[in-house]
Amino acid sequence: MIPLAATLALGPALASSALAQAPAAVATDSAVYVERIESDASRRLEPARQLAPGDRVVTVVRWYRMGGDGGFVITNPLPASLAYQTSASNVQEVSVDGGRTWGRLEDLRINGRDATPEDVTHVRWRIPASLAARGRGEIAYAGIVR
Repeated sequence: MIPLAATLALGPALASSALAQAPAAVATDSAVYVERIESDASRRLEPARQLAPGDRVVTVVRWYRMGGDGGFVITNPLPASLAYQTSASNVQEVSVDGGRTWGRLEDLRINGRDATPEDVTHVRWRIPASLAARGRGEIAYAGIVR
């Protein structure tokens, strides 16, 4: 087993305002959980303390709008030790080139081939003003420890 800190160097997600007029002030935090499969095939999540290659993890990013108006964007770089699998939201965009270009995974190419989940370097979500007005929310995505 590998200590979590040595496996996933998780920094805070980055939030930026989608509107220049009255930018939203946003704070984020995140938590990492490991998925465990029980003998009866049921699944449970537990806080990740130690991870091993092949472990499936779920990262939950929580956001809090501290002020301002409008929507915003949350960008989360993936640790190199984590291979992206899926997001709990179908409106996320991903990057396979370090955050330079963005799109849906099925529309991206890398080195002349279709991009795969293992190529993902960053995930981002556009939080519209209507959702941002709630003041808080969370987004989750899953990955496999490399």
